[in-house]
Amino acid sequence: MAERLTVLVAARDEERSIGETVRALRAAFPSADVLVADDGSRDSTSRAAEEAGARVVRLPRLGKGQALALAEREAGPGPLLLCDADLEGDLGPLLETESDLAIAAFAERQGGGFGIAKRAARSLIRSLSGFDAREPLSGQRALSAAARAACFPTAPGFGCEVRMTIDAVRGGLSVEEVELSLRHRSTGRDPAGFVHRARQLLDATLACGPLARNYRGLRLPLVGWMFATREPVVTAIGLADDLLSGPERGVRAHLRAGATTGVLKAVAIPLYGYVRTRRLSGAFLVALAANFLNQLDTRPGRALKAYLALAPFVRAPLVPAVLIAPYDLREMTMLGDAGSNALGAMLGLSSVNRFTGRGRNLGIAVLAGLNLLGEARSFGGLIERNPLLARLDRLGRA
Repeated sequence: MAERLTVLVAARDEERSIGETVRALRAAFPSADVLVADDGSRDSTSRAAEEAGARVVRLPRLGKGQALALAEREAGPGPLLLCDADLEGDLGPLLETESDLAIAAFAERQGGGFGIAKRAARSLIRSLSGFDAREPLSGQRALSAAARAACFPTAPGFGCEVRMTIDAVRGGLSVEEVELSLRHRSTGRDPAGFVHRARQLLDATLACGPLARNYRGLRLPLVGWMFATREPVVTAIGLADDLLSGPERGVRAHLRAGATTGVLKAVAIPLYGYVRTRRLSGAFLVALAANFLNQLDTRPGRALKAYLALAPFVRAPLVPAVLIAPYDLREMTMLGDAGSNALGAMLGLSSVNRFTGRGRNLGIAVLAGLNLLGEARSFGGLIERNPLLARLDRLGRA
């Protein structure tokens, strides 16, 4: 018996159109389960979708890719049909192909800007997978069970479609574009339209870089490499751990395992601190601060908040952390070891410049104690059990 089709619709503030879209989908695919991922709507999108007969997954406002990834877990096994909330037209032909991933190409162009985001997305897909996409940003897609396994969880934001195509091709699956007569609400050449396309371009670019799973299981871009302009050596060491690390967690686990990227960090970062400062205290401060922020980086914004709280006392640079904080808090990106280690190194190096010997020794003692506490106990558990720390920890998150 064939597995049941799930039609998955990502929607945000679509109360005017979602009801009609759901009714049309239920009429076109009467045996399918229509599932609406409500991405933090502030209007009556959820109610309108339910009244039209859809099952709704209510989510915090995170982004299109995150909404699809979280709602997909609520779908039964089998193929998926992805659809935008304001679509008009027949998607049936997408299910009639033999391809693992079938993508709708609009027969007629509607709205849009100057094509910069679309051309960039095409170039990214071509360079990373070899597939020549006509509609790289199309949200109307049919996925076989194999394509679903290869492409989910999707990349965040508006980068989900671009990375989906790349993942499918890299996974050896068949990908096909099908020209269909479809209509949807398009963005124009106005400020809102240009902002939307700029976000598409940024999200697509980030989605094509290295990705890692966060505590929710979402696949997010690792953006710690951006700190290479400040601390290239420690960033590179952390990035190696991001890309090559095994299941080991914590210094003790890495030391027991032997030759791991964690052992590389444990040796190379203090050595780098000593070379930069010509002081043993510098080696300890850099290594301990880097590991402390790495231990904190288990929830969005946690390591960045600690850095921003400590940086003014040692006159460490604030701008890089301030710029990346909104993306980290909204689960659009992750620091990874590259970012958290680089931030810690910046704190450690600034501490050497700011404090005398006695101040450095006090800093080493405090950081050593925190590192030992983090090895023995979960910082996350300690934070969540303290009402004040828990409130600060949640501040700014979606």
